Amino acid sequence: MKVYTDQDANPAAVKAGPVAVIGYGSQGRAHALNLKNSGCDVIVGVREGGPSAEKAAADGFEVASPAKAAANARLIAILTPDMTHEKIFKEDVEPQLKDGDALLFAHGFTVLYGRVSPPNNVDVIMVAPKGPGDLVRREYERGRGVPCLFAVHQNASGKAKEKALAYASLIGGATAGAIETTFREETETDLFGEQAVLCGGATELVLAGYETLVEAGYQPEIAYYECMHELKLIVDLLYEGGLAKMHEFVSETAKYGDLISGPRVINAETRERMRDVLKDIQTGAFARDWILENQSGKARYEKLLEADLDHPIEQTGADLRSRMSWLQPGANAAAE
Repeated sequence: MKVYTDQDANPAAVKAGPVAVIGYGSQGRAHALNLKNSGCDVIVGVREGGPSAEKAAADGFEVASPAKAAANARLIAILTPDMTHEKIFKEDVEPQLKDGDALLFAHGFTVLYGRVSPPNNVDVIMVAPKGPGDLVRREYERGRGVPCLFAVHQNASGKAKEKALAYASLIGGATAGAIETTFREETETDLFGEQAVLCGGATELVLAGYETLVEAGYQPEIAYYECMHELKLIVDLLYEGGLAKMHEFVSETAKYGDLISGPRVINAETRERMRDVLKDIQTGAFARDWILENQSGKARYEKLLEADLDHPIEQTGADLRSRMSWLQPGANAAAE
């Protein structure tokens, strides 16, 4: 596997023409600011008169409607939420596309699952930072960067890979290392990670642990500390140095318990359920379900979310976190 760096990139591949950043949320703002600071001519495409337009204008950008931004650019980065892509593309972007333009996404969902079908005369590329927008911006300002993935779905100009790698470099991603992937690999692994481990798996494990202790007669506050609060300590160690650092900084008792009890919880049956989740993603079943849920008004989604947020651990956690001064608004700014 090759890890690409700034030395592999040709910034002129993107700087040759204006870049339209459609959307000014977490990733949109970070990409736009980093591109601008790297010397690109950036137009922010957002709904005129809205809060995003005001924020982008305050940051010094030329602001236009998505359609006008796309018409005046050679590279169009669609950085709005996945479920908005189809409408934005059909109504605002597709009518403005010219031969050799590049269409860029930060996630492959809508292209992989056919919600957006670009014409054959444009490049279709992806640059996906492996971190939230505020981190992408913060690390760029420090002269560093957040690693990213990049991919080419369609190479109309013969220079699609060059454009993707240049874009990755210009937002700081190649400073930390860019890895080439495909739209399918990025999308399927991203969805699986979210569902089986990072969001779905982790939260269900926390809730199950909390419920097990409370049902056994232990105080909810103690269960919260042990099953949710201290999770950050372990995740930080894993994030910073993998299993080795985690084992280095936890007690011998914790390590032994990890080694003999972890496989009792995450076992062959759990792995089989993970394979089921992955199969739903690979076959497109999850994508179809999520698309239909959006089209029908998201009633099931809202009901499931409400049930999640009504769990007793939420009230227990809110009460305990209110006593943690370092978590209160402005605490970090005051410390600085």
